[in-house]
Amino acid sequence: MIEIPSDLHKDLVPLAFLLGNWAGAGVHDFPGAEKCNFGQEVAFTHDGRDFLEYRSHTWVLDGDGNKVRPLESEHGFWRIDADRKVEVTMTRDDGVIEIWYGELAAQKPQIDLVTDAVARTAASRPYSGGKRLYGYVKSDLMWVGEKQTPEVELRPYMSAHLKKVVTPEEVERWAKALPDDLPDDGIAFFK
Repeated sequence: MIEIPSDLHKDLVPLAFLLGNWAGAGVHDFPGAEKCNFGQEVAFTHDGRDFLEYRSHTWVLDGDGNKVRPLESEHGFWRIDADRKVEVTMTRDDGVIEIWYGELAAQKPQIDLVTDAVARTAASRPYSGGKRLYGYVKSDLMWVGEKQTPEVELRPYMSAHLKKVVTPEEVERWAKALPDDLPDDGIAFFK
């Protein structure tokens, strides 16, 4: 279910499907880096202004699904204009700053992004740019990332399947919003 908060900036309504806390797992595979399964937590939040704040943390998982060590962290801001054009500014823990541009697909909650500008610190690994695809599929958030370096052509390197995390506060808010005249047996509610 996509919920549109009453205090969400009107320009952000098309991106409302991203809002919330998400968690799940995925696969990381790029030449010169460790191939692994990873866990991920993502948060898309808003404060009433015309952007979504984005935070992502990933960590390497062992064969039993336990956290081994951090993999990547990202922090950014997402905007959308009246023509459904999306812009993202993103900072990564490895010393890379990116500007992404893309578009929200027509008639479906899917965003294609491509890097427009990349800045790197001297300590960061070589990186030339990338692509990302985000999609809201059957109430889950899925994404795939591609990247390129001067030595490696553009290719997929990470993808994940994330589920919405429901907090106790959200459950309480939803419970308070239920009508007072629900049937006692619960079955009649679905008739």
